[in-house]
Amino acid sequence: MTTDETKATTADTTQTPAVSAGETAQDDSVVAPLSAGGPLPGVSAGATAQGTGPPPRGRGRLAFVGLAAAVLVLGVVIYAGIRSRVTANATLTRATEQAAIPTVDVVYPKADAPTQEIVLPGNTQAFISAPIYARTSGYLKRWYFDIGAHVKKGQLLAEIDAPEVDQQLQQAQADLKTAQANLALAKITADRWQGLLKTNSVSQQETDQAVGNYRALQATLDSQAANVRRLEQLQSFEKIYAPFDGVITARNTDVGALINAGAGTQGLINAGAGMPVQGLFTLAAIDKLRVYVTIPEVYASAARPGATASLLLDAFPGEVFHGTLVRQANAIDPTSRTLLVEVDVENAKGQLMPGAYVSMHLTLPDSVRAVTIPANTLLFRKEGLRVGVVRQSKAELVPVTIGRDYGAAVEVMTGLQPTDAVILNPADSLITGTPVKVNTPPAGGATPAGGATPTGGTTP
Repeated sequence: MTTDETKATTADTTQTPAVSAGETAQDDSVVAPLSAGGPLPGVSAGATAQGTGPPPRGRGRLAFVGLAAAVLVLGVVIYAGIRSRVTANATLTRATEQAAIPTVDVVYPKADAPTQEIVLPGNTQAFISAPIYARTSGYLKRWYFDIGAHVKKGQLLAEIDAPEVDQQLQQAQADLKTAQANLALAKITADRWQGLLKTNSVSQQETDQAVGNYRALQATLDSQAANVRRLEQLQSFEKIYAPFDGVITARNTDVGALINAGAGTQGLINAGAGMPVQGLFTLAAIDKLRVYVTIPEVYASAARPGATASLLLDAFPGEVFHGTLVRQANAIDPTSRTLLVEVDVENAKGQLMPGAYVSMHLTLPDSVRAVTIPANTLLFRKEGLRVGVVRQSKAELVPVTIGRDYGAAVEVMTGLQPTDAVILNPADSLITGTPVKVNTPPAGGATPAGGATPTGGTTP
């Protein structure tokens, strides 16, 4: 193709061909006006009929609906994806938080703990017990009762041979007689001089001297009489009598033993020359016995005078002796934190002996109520003893007061109720407000370890 032909062809394709009226008539094409939606100017009706014109209105709507549906599906897919991720994240957060909440085992305090009475050790003592000493020096002449003998008040127990005292008494009696004779003579002289003074036969001075001598001898007589009474009392101590009804629990002397009264001792009496203070006999009244018991401070309210106490002795298995709490010290021992009380026990038959070990059961008043919890529930904090209690799905540290210690369990006097859920084996890091989850025991399972009542169920 030549250059001129190429240019002609290009011109033909770039220029819009003119349509003649004859061509329009030959093709039966009708050019519709532009405003009536007809074919574009220069486009024949035949071209439009062959599909080269704009698509019908129904197809546009269908395309629009399809596009909207695609957008809607895409939005739903995106929303579903985002929502699933948010839900998964929230689920993971909740699972993490739930996993962070510790699971604990709980036990409930035992309301049927041994709170009705306390058992305390004690020793029986004679209601009256006294060592019998000598008040006169000499040798033991004889004794009349040995250990285990029951004696009555005023009964002769022993005699001491003291000849020095007897001689001193005789001398004092003689001096007393001399004083009596001198007093009688002085009285006659004083009376005589007073009679002569009335007639002015003697001077007033001489009369006063006679009267004064009489009064001095009167005082001397009184002194000698007192000395005689003293020696008589000292001589009476040669015989030793029982000061009260009782039983001889000890005899620390024998016939021929030297009895020295008050030589080199603290006080007035000594049995044995140069020896420590020791009585000849020990006499005890056992018709009634005293039992001294120290009660822990937490049970001090149980020490009410008039309260009844029961005593058990190993020597009398199955037999119960009853006593009465008669008095208390009204002061807490700062060393042991206990209260000393005295319980009197009637012993008319003499079954009980002084010095016996007893277990005293003392009934607690109604105001003293305690519960028992396992020992592995306790938390030792600087603020004091605490236990963890689950309340409204949170841990709460509760201060408690401990009574008796049973080993595996302890008695709690204050701070807990039988309805409290106490945490077993609490962590040292446990604090008040920590969320906790209670571990549900399996169906038919036993009470968590440590939740059982202490062995025996009554007293340690």
